[in-house]
Amino acid sequence: MKVHYRTCHLCEAMCGLRIETDCDQVVKIEGDKEDVYSKGHICPKGVALQDIHNDPDRLKYPMRRKGAEWERISWAEAFDEVETKLNAIRDKHGPDALGLYMGNPGVHNTGTGLFFFDFAKALGTKNRFASHSLDQLPQMFVNGEMFGHQAMFPVPDLDRTSYFLALGANPLVSNGSIMSTPDIQGKLKNLQARGGKFVVIDPRKTRSAKLADEHHFIRPGSDVLFLLAFLNTVFDQQLLRLEQVKSYTDGIEEVEELCQPYVPELVAPLIGIEATAIRQIVQDFCGAEQAICYGRLGVSVQAYGSLCHWLINTINILTGNIDKAGGVMFPRPAMDFVKLLKHEAKAFRWKSRVRGLPEVASDLPSTVMAEEMLTPGEGQIKAMITLAGNPVLSAPNSRQLDQAFSQLEYQVAIDIYLNETTRHADIILPPATALEVLHYDFVLNIVALRNVANFSAPVFSINSDQRYDWQIILELQKRLERGNSLLLGLKHRILSWLTPERRINLGLRLGPYGLFSKHRLSLRKLKANPHGLDFGPLQPALPSRLFTKNKRINLAFPRIVEDLQRIPGLIAQLKSKSEALLLIGRRDLRSNNSWMHNSIRLVKGPNRCTLLIHPKDATERQLEQGCLAQVSSSVGQIKLSVEISEDIMPGVVSIPHGWGHKLKGTKIRVAEQKAGVNVNELTSEQVVDAPTGNAVLNAIAVQVRPVRQDQQVAASANAS
Repeated sequence: MKVHYRTCHLCEAMCGLRIETDCDQVVKIEGDKEDVYSKGHICPKGVALQDIHNDPDRLKYPMRRKGAEWERISWAEAFDEVETKLNAIRDKHGPDALGLYMGNPGVHNTGTGLFFFDFAKALGTKNRFASHSLDQLPQMFVNGEMFGHQAMFPVPDLDRTSYFLALGANPLVSNGSIMSTPDIQGKLKNLQARGGKFVVIDPRKTRSAKLADEHHFIRPGSDVLFLLAFLNTVFDQQLLRLEQVKSYTDGIEEVEELCQPYVPELVAPLIGIEATAIRQIVQDFCGAEQAICYGRLGVSVQAYGSLCHWLINTINILTGNIDKAGGVMFPRPAMDFVKLLKHEAKAFRWKSRVRGLPEVASDLPSTVMAEEMLTPGEGQIKAMITLAGNPVLSAPNSRQLDQAFSQLEYQVAIDIYLNETTRHADIILPPATALEVLHYDFVLNIVALRNVANFSAPVFSINSDQRYDWQIILELQKRLERGNSLLLGLKHRILSWLTPERRINLGLRLGPYGLFSKHRLSLRKLKANPHGLDFGPLQPALPSRLFTKNKRINLAFPRIVEDLQRIPGLIAQLKSKSEALLLIGRRDLRSNNSWMHNSIRLVKGPNRCTLLIHPKDATERQLEQGCLAQVSSSVGQIKLSVEISEDIMPGVVSIPHGWGHKLKGTKIRVAEQKAGVNVNELTSEQVVDAPTGNAVLNAIAVQVRPVRQDQQVAASANAS
């Protein structure tokens, strides 16, 4: 019997695990009580790592399409074919004929994260896409404009705050999210125990809202008006605290002028929160010694996502709650990924070919991916490389995207599953995963609540016929990168020598706790501390940490000021009457990415893919608990089971994201048994956050009606 310690990489929380093995079998997985960060906390996803490791559907060797079937081939044969096919397409149509998509698991896999960026540049294509434009792109855009770097995320210092205001966030289920922390429930209960206050603003009474001291329903898509009224009240009641930030912040007077029209009395009837309640929230927030305004997915994936995140940052700045203990702060990770990506922190250098949506941090928004494949002309995507992503389920108007993938000349997938997207591939290159790979959270440590470091060695070794993700990526780069052959040969030899362990060691030794500090941190030292090392709470870092050229924060940057011109249109829209319901998403603790639905312990139990609807709306539409409803939008319709609850705001319905495992040609047997429906058959790629092109997945107008009795059986079979 052996005991291994590692960090779970299935979500952002970075929980430490204690894993007992016997030969090549997992005997037990539990929380590591000695882990410096998680201290024994674990959620259901961590235990599921053994399901992924043992999954008979998991691909381990290269697979090539042969008609409707698949055949196993050698790695050499796979790489030779990919090289030949992709180079031929690039020679004929140009570099932009190659498209690249990286999914969310890429940032949770150390090898991918360390080798991806140089590979992406080596392809020479402008048609790069990533899952963050289905998620956090508005926040990244605002970070770049205000702080000079898209990865400069202000992180809530929950351990020391006295007031936590959360909008569009369910941290008890997401385990934080862009504030990576285990046991978020414990942290929030500690906040309340020391006399602090936790307030949630959300169209649904989520698990987090039920723990909160206050919960306020808000009309989906109207958060921007609440935040404008919040700032209006701050200025009106002279609640600003500028002593700390005034010396390095510009645009304060302009922000005051921009917010002046949005008094609480104007926005209250539009958003569903009384004016007196808005003012009380502002007074409580500004009266707290330390306070945090935090917004997550619910405010990102709506039409005003960038404005919301700009206002959230501005509230924290102008109330004196940035860069101080108990407010929002900037971590100082042992391997400083933010500094390492300094040259990547650029935006608006090119636009998409068809619709002209902008590039941010080298990626175009995923909302243009389908049209870039389907629209003929110079620069049309003819071939795609997908890496750890399933955009056919996760991106808007998924039927159109499914069609787009089906007509490509060639597709390469670096993935461990034959899923809804990879089923279109010509070749699948599966990397080692789960318990077979080393792990170091150099990405998630930039949003951690403490400065910690933890290295995980592989639990199991791989056989000679398997490859690590970084080996696959590097081999593709060697075969596809163009330039001087002598220089490229030298470069590729250096990259091959710089294995993940060597790169991590260099990053640690040259980082803030490395050679030039008292800690003398190295990979060897980290390996000698299997429960991790804690370098303490977050510390003030501004203005030196800013990446803006003048080391100043500009609150009123032009692109956001321009976007405010859309607000009168929003107000007019909210004043108009409509019989449509507004659709929002929801997340479950046992779900993060669609591929996790192939773990039986993560999908067992009652059906979670349901239409959540308020009793009043259900009665008006003659819907009963458990019956099937048809939900229709401007782009599609789906049928699913009804769940009636007062936890959802009247006029709002909710369907979870990531389901719909019913397309032919996949091999994810557990997921297919709990297929659910794909909510992105209802979302449109044409509706986006204006400054960034980020997908709009919330506040979708839908019609809901009961399914006739004679249609129930067929629909139930598809949705189960």
